[in-house]
Amino acid sequence: MSAHVHPTATVGEGSTLSPLCVVDAGAVIGSDVIVGPFVHICEGAVIGDGVSISDGAVVGRAPKLAASSTAKGGPLAGVVVGAGCVIGSHTVIMAGSTFGERCIIGDGAGVRERCTVGDNVVIGRNVTVENDTAIGSRTRIQSGAYVTAYVTLEEDVFIAPMVVTTNDNYMGRTEKRLTEMRGCTVRRGARVGGGAHILPGIEIGEDAFVATGAVVTRDVPPKTVVMGVPARVVRDVPAEELLDQD
Repeated sequence: MSAHVHPTATVGEGSTLSPLCVVDAGAVIGSDVIVGPFVHICEGAVIGDGVSISDGAVVGRAPKLAASSTAKGGPLAGVVVGAGCVIGSHTVIMAGSTFGERCIIGDGAGVRERCTVGDNVVIGRNVTVENDTAIGSRTRIQSGAYVTAYVTLEEDVFIAPMVVTTNDNYMGRTEKRLTEMRGCTVRRGARVGGGAHILPGIEIGEDAFVATGAVVTRDVPPKTVVMGVPARVVRDVPAEELLDQD
């Protein structure tokens, strides 16, 4: 019933490994880390000081790609989890991704390979973040949102529950899609309301506001409010809601 720790793994002072957790070869666990039951910390993972990992999480798993996958294959470095992060129950985060300090990854969330996540980011319960995505510091992604591959979310972005991003205008048909596959870019301080859908390659400008249920088919200018299907500009964002107020 004890934890299984590979002889080449390192566990820092004051860390607690619960029964039936597994720590693979070359993993480095910092000081004062709490690892719950049935957690699997995979080969080469680096876990910072004060991290908490809840029951059943898988940290640093290598992906198994389908033959038709558009994701890049090849070897990946171990996952890096910054100090003070909280990883929820049954969360899966892949090798090759890095997380800054004090992030929260909610129960049942999944973060794919080669993602970069800044400090103080919240990835909510059951959120999916696909491969090769960048998330800036202090960004919040709420429960059930889907962040597709090749997306950029800059600093202080808010993504409401059940938002859907897309990256393929051809939905798997024709080879042309491989040269045009692009996720959206959401600039600093922009906010996207619940259930909104964002089409491939769209840019949402700094401090813009996308209303609930909007379908975003064209770029959104900075500091504007858009709503509707398709989304259209209806007014400016009030001055008191801007990140940098005059």
